[in-house]
Amino acid sequence: MDLMEKIVSLCKRRGFVFQSSEIYGGFGSCYDFGPQGVELKNNIKKLWWKNIVQDREDVVGLDSAILMSSRVWQASGHLSTGFADEMVECQSCHSRFRKDQLKIFNFQFPISNQIPNSKFQKSKCLECGGKLSAPRKFNLMMKTFVGPVEDSANVAYLRAETCQGIYVNFQNVLQSQRMKIPFGIGQQGKAFRNEITPGNFIFRTREFEQMEMQYFIKSKVKSQKSKVILKNDQELGIEGQNLNAINKDEWSNKEWFVYWANERMNWYLNLGIKKENLRFYKHKKDELAHYAKQGVDIEYKFPFGWQEVEGIHDRGDWDLSNHTKHSGRDLSYFDEKEKKKFIPNIIETSAGADRASLVFLLDAYCEEKVKGEARVVLKINKKLAPVKVAILPLARNQKKIIDLARKISNDLNKNFTCLYDDSGSIGRLYRRQDEVGTPYCLTVDFDSLEDKKVTVRDRDTMAQERIEISKLKEILIMKLNF
Repeated sequence: MDLMEKIVSLCKRRGFVFQSSEIYGGFGSCYDFGPQGVELKNNIKKLWWKNIVQDREDVVGLDSAILMSSRVWQASGHLSTGFADEMVECQSCHSRFRKDQLKIFNFQFPISNQIPNSKFQKSKCLECGGKLSAPRKFNLMMKTFVGPVEDSANVAYLRAETCQGIYVNFQNVLQSQRMKIPFGIGQQGKAFRNEITPGNFIFRTREFEQMEMQYFIKSKVKSQKSKVILKNDQELGIEGQNLNAINKDEWSNKEWFVYWANERMNWYLNLGIKKENLRFYKHKKDELAHYAKQGVDIEYKFPFGWQEVEGIHDRGDWDLSNHTKHSGRDLSYFDEKEKKKFIPNIIETSAGADRASLVFLLDAYCEEKVKGEARVVLKINKKLAPVKVAILPLARNQKKIIDLARKISNDLNKNFTCLYDDSGSIGRLYRRQDEVGTPYCLTVDFDSLEDKKVTVRDRDTMAQERIEISKLKEILIMKLNF
């Protein structure tokens, strides 16, 4: 957990993440993303959107409302016990915990929901060691009211997930965009869950941002006897099959499920997450969500253990069938070739931008010794780096140097996220930029006034080279792979 403490400190010190409402003592499990943090999260979201929506012909985007009819959540099962955690309360200090966080027989480990409540007679409070109550269901939906009167007729809910907005807009997207199955709808946006015990910084919060894609397919049964298997920690497969040898038009739920799971794993790997820190966790039957036929998590090795970063689920036709039933609207798809209707099945990919931000920060954090001195550096993928180029004048009291540095900064800002900084010695400025992961620092010095060149320093190697100012933009575009 020492690494987590360092990351939390770095995030506040360098403007990545702040505690919400800090001047009023803080607001539990809500965080504000600072100047560096919002750039990092926006870069994650942009790269996700490019990968999922912009680079594909079969996926379109959506931005649905946070507030929806309560009937949406009734149909989806969120207002029943299907969307609830089991909570226990200490009878001494009144601390509350999720059932899966308890110490039983003085050991802390995940607890199966199948364990009888009688076992909790030997459970202990994580705070004071006191006796705990029996588990009871706690719904995670956040309730609010729409309109001037706070009564049952005006009850609404902050959405607990973005995917329901996709399902209720299925026909709108289908008809307006003339989509043909298979196709997907991607969405990013805020979601809210009244977590009993959130924690581990921005890993589990009550307000978070999701990046979800729902892929609509026609269910086929040709490979129902085959099994989805783990080929290795970072690759799924299907027993006895080679996906590349099968026409996509003939893919069943299993093929699409494996395809999207591998696509999503490769996204993290291609952005530099270390292989040894990523793995698939395939859900057992008793671990599947009530709507899922199969599911797999992409897990990251956090300082507090292996935990989910993204979930991929085969949701079958559960969602569109239920919304058809509750709304009275036909959400089926008409197959022109076969001249018949069917309710599409759904393969879902669901990630969190906040949690992904934590993953990229943890994985990039590095401590080094340079000439006997400690150096903290975020060796983050250049595409994700909050600041791409820092412009550092060597003498802040020399007007000609400052003017030239400002001009370079203004010119480069049109193409890159740049930062101008003259508030310290060059060594201190370098270390500051290392900590926020800036790939390149440009030093403007006295020689720059004569030779029209600047010193460009590489974050990872610390190698320096003199580059002509007139060629800076062209060279940086190449170095940053823009």
